[in-house]
Amino acid sequence: MTSYRTLAAPATAALEIKRSRFLALLTPSVDETDARLAIAQARAVHPKARHHCTAFVIGPRQELQRSNDDGEPSGTAGTPMLETLVAAGLSDVTAVVVRYFGGILLGAGGLTRAYRAAVAAAIEDARVITRAQRLQYMVSVDYAAASSLEAEARKQGWIFGAHYAAEVDVTLAVPEDERDLLQLRLSELTGGRSEARPIGTGWVTL
Repeated sequence: MTSYRTLAAPATAALEIKRSRFLALLTPSVDETDARLAIAQARAVHPKARHHCTAFVIGPRQELQRSNDDGEPSGTAGTPMLETLVAAGLSDVTAVVVRYFGGILLGAGGLTRAYRAAVAAAIEDARVITRAQRLQYMVSVDYAAASSLEAEARKQGWIFGAHYAAEVDVTLAVPEDERDLLQLRLSELTGGRSEARPIGTGWVTL
């Protein structure tokens, strides 16, 4: 897996079904500790809610998946919430659906549809981004070459960063299958005076 989808920022959505209010809260979460913190915060903000049902997915391959019905009938809340996150291809995200009970029972099918719909509505409102694994390089060039290299990076879709001093220390994040192209274009732009040095692999936001 070299890329996955996640959230740029928290997102919310609210639904009212037969007088019950369902408030879906989606939060970016980098690990299980982060996810459980988001759940605790939702409980603290909504202490009077009847249920705080949860689901989270962590890891580029959606490796860690957890859900909890929080007192709703088994399988009617956390599981459909989790399935909705997974079906949307999202990871590193926590969903909490807070339910304020309106006095009318919805039945197992109604609950499942309600919790799924609440999470889906929040996803619809969210700003989804792609995180991708990239090879990372560093190269020191003069100011003129840095400007040309930045333009080339923009053209190719490479991630560009720079620290300006006497020379410019440029960092670039490129797909694995474009590393030869990077060296070729760098050689052309600097007259063969500079070569990109590999410094590792990391996840970047596209």
